[in-house]
Amino acid sequence: MLSPMFPQPNPSTTAMDFPVDFRCPISMELMQDPVTISTGVTYERKNIEKWLFSYNNKTCPTTMQRINGFDIIPNHTLKRLILAWQNEEAARSCDSRPVRSLKHDELVSLLATMESTPFKVNSLKKLRAIVGLGHEVKDDFMRCGGVEVLVQIIAQILVESSDFVAFTACEEALGVLHQYLYLSEDDEKTIQLLSKHESIKSLAIMLQRGSGEARFYAVTIFQKLAQADYNWKKFVIQDQGFEFFRSLLELVSDDQICTKASASALELLIEILGSSKKSRLKAIEAGAVCILIELLPDSNRSKCEKMLLLLKLLCECAEGRLALVEHGLGIAAISKKLLHVSSAATKITVKILWLICSYHPSERVLEEMLILGSVKKLLVLLHIGNRSSTKEKVVKIFKLHRNSWRQYPCFPWELKDYSGLTNQSC
Repeated sequence: MLSPMFPQPNPSTTAMDFPVDFRCPISMELMQDPVTISTGVTYERKNIEKWLFSYNNKTCPTTMQRINGFDIIPNHTLKRLILAWQNEEAARSCDSRPVRSLKHDELVSLLATMESTPFKVNSLKKLRAIVGLGHEVKDDFMRCGGVEVLVQIIAQILVESSDFVAFTACEEALGVLHQYLYLSEDDEKTIQLLSKHESIKSLAIMLQRGSGEARFYAVTIFQKLAQADYNWKKFVIQDQGFEFFRSLLELVSDDQICTKASASALELLIEILGSSKKSRLKAIEAGAVCILIELLPDSNRSKCEKMLLLLKLLCECAEGRLALVEHGLGIAAISKKLLHVSSAATKITVKILWLICSYHPSERVLEEMLILGSVKKLLVLLHIGNRSSTKEKVVKIFKLHRNSWRQYPCFPWELKDYSGLTNQSC
C-alpha cells in the first residue's frame, strides 16, 4: 500500500486516457520523466525520489522487494514512446491523426517493457510476428519509436558481447529489423540510425559470430546501407575492413551456413568493391582472389557470373592481378569459364585476361594461356559476331602477344597464317 503521505490519484486523470504502461505506479499519472530502479519497475522520477530519499523507504513500492542499490536509471525508451503517443494525440486533436493499427496497444506494451527487463527474447519474437502483419502495423511500429528500440538493443552487443542473453536478444532484434526493412521501400530515418558507428560495429560482430539466420539479416541490412550510398571508406578501410571481408568471404565459401546469406554476401561484395577502389585492397588482403578462384569451378551460372565480376574488379588492382597469376589454378579457372557459361561471363572473362595480358604478361602466364586453351578460345571469339568491345580486347591481346605464342608448337595453326589481324576490330 502506498504511503498516505502521497497524494491520492485524481480520478479524472486515472481514467483510460492513456496506456496503462505510461502511468507511474505511485501517482497513477502520465509519466514525464520515467526512471527505472533496481527491481526493474519504472516510476516518475520525482515520485520515486520522494519515496526513497524523502521518506527513507528501502523497498520497491510496487513489488515490496527490498532495494539493495539505489541507482535510478532514466528509461529513455519509455520516454520516447510517451512523447510519440503525446504527438499522436496532438495530431488527432487537429483532425490529422495517423491511423492506428489493430495491434497498437500490444505494440506499445511490448516496447514499453523492452528496456526494463534483461529478458527481451520472448517480447522480440512477439514483436517480429506483429511487425510482419503488414504496412499498417509497420507504420504504427515506426511512429511508436520501435526502430530506435531495436537499434539500442543491437548496439548493446558492444557492451555485453560475451553475454549469451544480450547476444540472443541482438539476433532477435535483427530479425525484427529485417522484417521491418522488408516492408519498407525508402526509410531514410532508419538508414541514418543504422549508419551510426555503434550500429555498424554491432552488425559486423553479428556477421562474424551470429547464427546463419542472424548473418543473413546482417548482410541484408548492409545491402540496404549500400543501396542508400553508405560511405564505406571509414568502416572498411580504417576500422575493421580485413575482418569484415573475411566474414563475407566465409559466407560465400560455405553456403551450407545459409544459402540466402551466401548469395547476399556476393551481392554486397559487388556493391562495396564496385564503389570503392581502396576497399578492393582490403578484400585482396583478406584472401578474396584465392577464395573466389577455388570456388569458381563448382559454381552455378548465377554465382559464376558474380564471382567473375568480383575477380574483374580485383584484377583492376596490381595486387589482384598478382594474386590471380600466382595462384596455381588462377588462369585455369578463368579459362574454363570462357565460352562455357554465358555471354555475360565470357565478356567478363575476356576483360580479366585482357588486364592480365596488358599489365602482367609474364612468360609463364602466356605459356599457361596457350596450354590451357585460352588462346584457342580467344581465337574463336574473333570469328563470332560483329564489332564489340569484347572483340576489340581480344584483338589487342593477340596484337600484344601473337609473336610470343607463335614460338610454341601447340599454337593454333589457324592463327599462324591468320592475316589482317589488325583490321579484325572492324
